[in-house]
Amino acid sequence: MIASTVRSSIFLNFLIAIKVYNFAKVIQFTPIFMPDFSQNNHYILGIESSCDDTAAAVVHNGWVLSNLVASQKIHQQYGGVVPELASRAHQQNIVPVVHQALQQANIGKKDLSAIAFTQGPGLMGSLLVGSSFAKSLAWGLGIPLIEVNHMQAHILAHFIKNQSKNPQFPFLALTISGGHTQIVLVRDYFSMEILGQTLDDAAGEAFDKTAKILGLPYPGGPLIDQYAQQGDPYRFKFTQPKAGGLNFSFSGLKTAVLYFIQQKESEQPGFIQENLHDICASVQHTIVSYLMNKLQKAVQQTGINQIAIGGGVSANSGIRKALQQAESEWEWITFVPPLEYCTDNAAMIAITGYLKYQQGEFSDLTTVSKARLEF
Repeated sequence: MIASTVRSSIFLNFLIAIKVYNFAKVIQFTPIFMPDFSQNNHYILGIESSCDDTAAAVVHNGWVLSNLVASQKIHQQYGGVVPELASRAHQQNIVPVVHQALQQANIGKKDLSAIAFTQGPGLMGSLLVGSSFAKSLAWGLGIPLIEVNHMQAHILAHFIKNQSKNPQFPFLALTISGGHTQIVLVRDYFSMEILGQTLDDAAGEAFDKTAKILGLPYPGGPLIDQYAQQGDPYRFKFTQPKAGGLNFSFSGLKTAVLYFIQQKESEQPGFIQENLHDICASVQHTIVSYLMNKLQKAVQQTGINQIAIGGGVSANSGIRKALQQAESEWEWITFVPPLEYCTDNAAMIAITGYLKYQQGEFSDLTTVSKARLEF
């Protein structure tokens, strides 16, 4: 079964390479060359395909010219992302998405200075689609290839010039998504240290699992946030998870919510429907308070009061509101990205590629996708 899946992935990515060759419209391929750093007019194409969103963006000297995302609706009927279906959808979407990104940026392929792509972490099949496309297009155009760490990109999205303000080094970053929850000390663009991270599940997983327990459709995290805004966050009390230092743990909270709902439904049929808003508000309050408590501890330990957030869960209104309150109550300086740069997007890949381009950090065609990738 595994061998069959591998053969299928190799064949499908071979087809992607052929598509890209046609897209590049070059007859004779030349090796990737070193760029001319004397030029200050740099266009970076970013490609993101780590999960179920196919995204492409163009950054010009740090400014986002286009940022397109093709979402996959097919996973809703399964209550979660199906990796094989995700990779097949990427294969269908990647050429038109990249084409539209270039069109919207009003440039041609020959104007590109380099191509940045998500190396990992993520779903291997999905990553392979993006990396195969990026490698082939970079080779076909004879321009540099730049590999990008998806989680680093969530942090470096704060340096997109379209935003009103950017953090100054050093600062603390809270990255929160469906697969990761981390507190990171950022000393420079590519000098980062993880101070704490989840020991099991991520914050996004806790939101999504709660939604599933409540019978809400996938993706359930945004629905929890939506219903929470109409509920009482103190109606039901859930014990905050316990993890040493600046680390996190969310598996116990998921289990507590499950047992709570099972007990209440057995005692009072229809409990979920009657108390949906208050349940969502209470769970969200527990998670947000937990995140903020850990952040407060990180600020105390490091003496750094600049806080930036990133990742899909940073779109949560409860987290964004808590950070705003922290500015006045604890005198923090907070950086909350626009919603379009929170969830998976290619603008963050492109800006990271641009920063690496300036430092001459390039990859060759032997680079490989990695489902797990450390900082």
